[in-house]
Amino acid sequence: MKLKRLTAKPILSPIADHDWERTAVFNCAAIYDDGLFHLFYRATDRPFGDFTVRFVSSIGYAVSEDGIHFTRFEKPIYTGLGPQEDWGVEDPRITKIEDTYYMLYTAFGGRSLDDVRISMASTKKLGPEGSGACPWMWMRHGVVLDEPNKDAALFPEKIQGRYAMLHRRPPGIWIAFSDDLKTWIDHQKIMDVVPGNWDSYKIGAAGPPIKTPGGWLLMYHGVDEKRVYRLGAALLDLKDPTRVLARRPEPILEPELDWEINGLVPNVVFSCGAAETDDAYFVYYGAADTCIGVAAMRKDEVKF
Repeated sequence: MKLKRLTAKPILSPIADHDWERTAVFNCAAIYDDGLFHLFYRATDRPFGDFTVRFVSSIGYAVSEDGIHFTRFEKPIYTGLGPQEDWGVEDPRITKIEDTYYMLYTAFGGRSLDDVRISMASTKKLGPEGSGACPWMWMRHGVVLDEPNKDAALFPEKIQGRYAMLHRRPPGIWIAFSDDLKTWIDHQKIMDVVPGNWDSYKIGAAGPPIKTPGGWLLMYHGVDEKRVYRLGAALLDLKDPTRVLARRPEPILEPELDWEINGLVPNVVFSCGAAETDDAYFVYYGAADTCIGVAAMRKDEVKF
């Protein structure tokens, strides 16, 4: 069970003439809707290696008919607002629940490396201007998890009458539940690191869980002691997603190409979401925290 790259080159790279995305484009939410692939990607204006010089992250938008060749906007469609987002908005993950798209993202205040909070925005429509939908019409809901946290994603439907959200309290993946998308309770760890394995240091959800007949398909990133980021897969129970039914022992994607190995942060493939078509999953990933690649898997290839 492996993801197969659809191109040997990045599908999106930084643009020097765009100040807001001149250094890196990576870690994108992905949605397939009404025949189009929509990407909402993190972009940065400056290198962010040592955090001694302020950089700002914002969210750009790109759209495609085939999932490989994308048209992008010249300006970001979502930027930081207020002290908690002073250094920007990072790593969006988008889930459609009924008729609304919810975007969970990391709000980085920059006051310390732990100054990260899970925030949320929502919209009713996706798509470029002129199609009857405007991609920057997002309603801000503010911080929904007021603790140092990342890698949050919503399930696409309620579980036993409640909303469910994955998040990360290092080093594992946690789940929480809510009646109103505001107050999150019943936090519990559902997956932990595996000592000596490729996911031995820390793990986090790679995007919203995907409903399949056999369970919730959860793609996740795993990091080893050498700080190499890979992607893996697990299966959660449909009625009780706190139960892990299966977990692949080997990664489904790992850094192999030059632009995945070399970049602002070396040896990284990191996904924030997959676009589901009728017969496949298109997984979009940040490569070396610098550019974006895409790999796919047919649904009939998903086996645990």
